Amino acid sequence: MRGSARVSWAWSLVGIALLLALWEAGHRLYGPLVLPGLGDTALTLWRMIRAGQVGPALLETAGNAGLGWIIGVLIGSCAGMLAGLREEAQRALQPVAIILLGVPAIAWVVLALLWFGGRWAVVVTVAAATGPMLFAAALEGVRSLDSTLARMAQVYQVPLSARLTEVYGPQLLSHLFPALVTTLAMSWKVAVMAELLAGAGGIGDGLGTARAHVDTAETMAWVVVVVGVLIVVDAGVLQPLQRRLWLWRDDERGGGR
Repeated sequence: MRGSARVSWAWSLVGIALLLALWEAGHRLYGPLVLPGLGDTALTLWRMIRAGQVGPALLETAGNAGLGWIIGVLIGSCAGMLAGLREEAQRALQPVAIILLGVPAIAWVVLALLWFGGRWAVVVTVAAATGPMLFAAALEGVRSLDSTLARMAQVYQVPLSARLTEVYGPQLLSHLFPALVTTLAMSWKVAVMAELLAGAGGIGDGLGTARAHVDTAETMAWVVVVVGVLIVVDAGVLQPLQRRLWLWRDDERGGGR
């Protein structure tokens, strides 16, 4: 297992190295005004960190994205589970989710600016963009619950708390987890876009300032920050959770045999 993990990391490094090489080739081909070099971007990022620009902006964007994502998770997953349990609720809520899913994130930014403004425009945009996806995942998760296992738990009078944590929860999570991962990454990108358009602070506001100054090195430095956070969250949080989910699935298959 460790050997395969090392091979996976090695190929990941190869992909990143190839991307950096293409970046540097683009810089040499088109010049610093179009695409700054790796060295210039790194120096600009270091200057921004020392000036105290990155930390507060990072925390502000993380707060906006996290709050919007949590609201989207709570509303979307609860509505999806209700729709999965009650056919009437599904008929009422599914068209609404489809309509909301079809509204572009940029339109939500404009509407949220008119309705709320400031930070809440960002939070509402993230929640509106992520909620419908979680609704669909929760609906599918409830539909796919193993009814035989549920009936067995009832026959043997398994406590409700144990049923939720050992029977229903893991099965539902196996469908919800991919949507949680996707919407978490989406919430970060949507929050940056909404901040850029709303001027609500955070990384998006930093990108807007760099664009106004036609400073491509600073723009790419902010992009590196955004991508770096996504990589850290994926490697440090999402992949370990995904491995645990795979282990649970393997245990379930092994138990079935």
